[in-house]
Amino acid sequence: MSTASRRVLRLVQDRWTATGIRWPCQQRPLSSLPSRRCQSTGTISHSVQRKSSTQYDAEPATVSPSILEIDGKTYQTDSWTNVPLSVLSLLPRRLHLQPSHPVSLTRELIESRFPSSTYAYYNNLSPVVTVAQNFDSLGFPADHPGRNRSDTYYINKDTVLRTHTSAHEAEIFRQNASEGYTISADVYRRDAIDRSHYPVFHQMEGARMWDRRKVPGGDVAKAVCDDLAKIPKHNLQVEDPNPTVHHERNPLQADHHSIEDVEAIAAHLKRSLEGVVVELFSKAKQAAAAVNTLDSSPEEPLKVRWVEAYFPFTSPSWELEVFWQGDWLEILGCGVTKQDLLINAGVPDQMGWAFGVGLERVAMLLFSIPDIRLFWSRDDRFLSQFTNIQNINRFKSFSKHPGCYKDVSFWLRSSSNSAGGGSRVNAQDFHENDVMEIVREVGGDLVKDVRLFDEFQHPTSGRKSLCYRINYRSLERTLTNKETNGLHERVKTDLVHKLGVEVR
Repeated sequence: MSTASRRVLRLVQDRWTATGIRWPCQQRPLSSLPSRRCQSTGTISHSVQRKSSTQYDAEPATVSPSILEIDGKTYQTDSWTNVPLSVLSLLPRRLHLQPSHPVSLTRELIESRFPSSTYAYYNNLSPVVTVAQNFDSLGFPADHPGRNRSDTYYINKDTVLRTHTSAHEAEIFRQNASEGYTISADVYRRDAIDRSHYPVFHQMEGARMWDRRKVPGGDVAKAVCDDLAKIPKHNLQVEDPNPTVHHERNPLQADHHSIEDVEAIAAHLKRSLEGVVVELFSKAKQAAAAVNTLDSSPEEPLKVRWVEAYFPFTSPSWELEVFWQGDWLEILGCGVTKQDLLINAGVPDQMGWAFGVGLERVAMLLFSIPDIRLFWSRDDRFLSQFTNIQNINRFKSFSKHPGCYKDVSFWLRSSSNSAGGGSRVNAQDFHENDVMEIVREVGGDLVKDVRLFDEFQHPTSGRKSLCYRINYRSLERTLTNKETNGLHERVKTDLVHKLGVEVR
């Protein structure tokens, strides 16, 4: 498979994804049906009420509370605040902790490969973190695009909704409470609208450390090899053609690590994560075979391969891919932890490995779930299909409702022209994520995807026109023309009101 084809398949949304593809898409629950299976576990209060997605005939309201209360703590808003109340309303859901939910089951399966005798589990960390935690502690430069308001949800200039589980990494390293850990959590980013993107998604990361001061004789390599011998072997077919380090492609941290230490750590890392693949995809094969959708013999060994990669927090680094249903699919990213992170966290004598994985990505493969919006459904036709990690079932679709495509075209405001009545966005500072956010706020989970359909630049004036195609499609019911038209009119009104564009 070509590099380009492989990148199309990369739907993992976490700090380990070299291609930067992300996982967002909307805010409101899919169904008004009551459910006993996804109860909220937190509180969010605010003084501004918002209209439901079916109240399409009202003028859009500008939401700008001066105080946000999240899980009992209050935060002052300011000019940086851009988190919508619809996203805040999802904070209590914590799908990774909901019993029998596919995201939670995926977490449990991965977690089961990391015994509690060695690894501490962090599953209840607050999603509200400081800018320092989310970016500075990990060495993000001041001009990194991830810091932009177009990418990150800001509560105020000093506080964000975490964009990755790594926001807690330095603190956990500093606590030094265990030899290893896993973190699973909900994370938040502004991005596209399609079947694999949502403004809230779930990540899991893990790390294993060895302390030179504590291992016998200070021999890290021997200590790691002794621990490696305790990990059960498997019958995976493993392709790993490259050397552990390469001076250009996958360099050794020569100022801190010996090649012997890194060879041992890499072997321990790879055996540990290959065990995760065995746990996940053995069950996936059984589920596929049960409904006759497996493209190979159930007895045929699983195949994985290690691919050299680059991540800013590890070196050397790899991606782990599994051959599944005829394609090589990236599952996770990992590597030897950058020593600077450990030094900055106050544990300079430690060294080890870390990995990161997107839980929705794996759950979509494991349970054959085609649309990320389904994870947020409260519909028992979805939730009742999943029970426990001993019985992995492939999702059976209950929705065949048609979609409704509608286009919206508009001129971007030139720097010398405030067409459209707004004054905030021109062709130079326009960002597509702002369009996506408006569509999410209006349409919620009634929008399946949004894509740029056409663009045009006027040959004389130089003004730029964009056309977006919106697919309105509910997973649970057929939308009426009146409802869809009303939603679309609200989208156009909000584009003019909030972005200052001129609808064509």
